[in-house]
This record gives sequence, structure tokens and C-alpha cells, in this order.
Amino acid sequence: MPAKSKLGQNFLDDEAAIQRITAALGDCSGLTVVEIGPGKGAITRALASRDGHVLAIEVDPELAARLRAEFPPERVTVVVQDVLDFDFAAASATAGERLQVAGNLPYYITSPILLKLAASHAALDRAVLMVQREVADRVTAAPGSRDYGLLSVTVQMYGQVEKLFTLPPSAFSPPPEVHSTVFRWRFAPRFAELGVDETSFPAFLRTVFAQKRKTLANNLRAAGMKPAAVVAAFADAGIDPMTRAEALPVEALAALWRSIKKKEASSAGEAATPVTNSLL
Repeated sequence: MPAKSKLGQNFLDDEAAIQRITAALGDCSGLTVVEIGPGKGAITRALASRDGHVLAIEVDPELAARLRAEFPPERVTVVVQDVLDFDFAAASATAGERLQVAGNLPYYITSPILLKLAASHAALDRAVLMVQREVADRVTAAPGSRDYGLLSVTVQMYGQVEKLFTLPPSAFSPPPEVHSTVFRWRFAPRFAELGVDETSFPAFLRTVFAQKRKTLANNLRAAGMKPAAVVAAFADAGIDPMTRAEALPVEALAALWRSIKKKEASSAGEAATPVTNSLL
């Protein structure tokens, strides 16, 4: 069956890489593993041999039919669905445990899938994912590096990430035009640890990373925050307002968020500006 480019199908056929991916998940005996985009079943076969149960989420009905014909339902359950519509929480509740996740993610919807997994963190234990190398560089980037940005902070807020290995285009059929990197993500959200809110803090991050060339203060002012409030918040957090968001670790960004929130609380009784509400 030929690959369908519109679905981002590039099938992994490097047996050593397949074994490394499944090994990176650890012992899955008796556990439920959600595989995103099983395709022709290369990784599925390796997962199914590890005494766990695989939920294979495949959007292509032709490939799904092939998978159903190959694997017994008690070992592999094939779900014909877009992973962005898949209910991880319900699957976790049915399994009675947090889920393991594996997959070779379609490049054209990688970021939406990562955000979907982040939003489903309560249902997930760990994930081993293959993405375009440049995306993996961004996901795992450290503050101050060229690749550090909103995606880095967002993913890392939900748990530790680590790059494992990189594969050339020749490991796939058909070969993509880019290299691919496998990384592991252990879900352990840091919101409580950092004293930030899971809903409003991500909105704040989107604001301060809105324009990379602007300083933190300028991004906040551009969003409508009053200059005096900006100055007071930076002074309270001990952060130079001329700093760019890309230079700060998430701990410092959380400190600035808490300072802004405190300043807003101290102004109780005054009408809150719409932008303040959107940030906090």
C-alpha cells in the first residue's frame, strides 16, 4: 500500500530503531500503550510482543483494516480516529491506569498533538515520540539557546523531556526530506511547584513569547498592560524589563507571573483591564 502524503505517511522500517523506541518506554507488561499513527504496524508488532495492550490510533481506514486483520483484538485494539479527537482520559479510566504513549508523529500536526498530550497529562505516564529533528530541538531546548521558545516552555511545564536518538531519512519509506528525532517525555506537571495557574499561566507565556525580538516589558505593554504596572511587576520579581523571554527559565517566568498577579490583587476594588484578565 503506497504512502499517502496528505496524511504525512512516512513508514519507519529500521528494525534497530523500532527496538530502541519500544525499549525506551520501559517495561510495559500488563500496561496499556497508546500508539499514535501505527501505519503498517512496524512499532505495533514490537509493542504487542511486550505483554501489554496496544490502543492503535490510526486515521487511515485502509491501514486500520490491515492492522485489524493482523493483530488479535485482545492484544491490539485498532481505533479509526484522528488522535486530536481521541479521549485519553476515557481510555485511562477504562484501563484503570495512566497510559503509555508511543508514535511516529505526522510532521504537519506535530505541535497540535504535543499540546493535546499536554492537555491530557493527568491520563498519561510517559511518551516516546518521533518528530522532525528541528521540533525535538525546540521541545528540549534550554533557556538562552537559539531553539528555546514557547513550545519548549509549554512542553517542559508538563514534565521532563530528553532527546534519545536521531534517524536519517533513509530509515523511512518513503524517505522524508528531514531527519527525525526520538524523545522521551515523562509527565509530571510543575504548576503547583511553581505556584502558577494551569489555565492563565500558559496564556501569560503566549503573551511574553508573542514577538521574539521584543523584550518582556514591550510584549506586556503591546498586550495592553499599563506601563506603571509593568515596571512594578518587574521590580518585585527582580527581573530586568529589558530581558527577552527566551533568556529566562520557567522559574523566572513563573516569578514574574506571580508578581503581576500580586500587583493585581493589591489593586482590588479598581476596575481590572481586559488584558490583565487575559494574562491572569
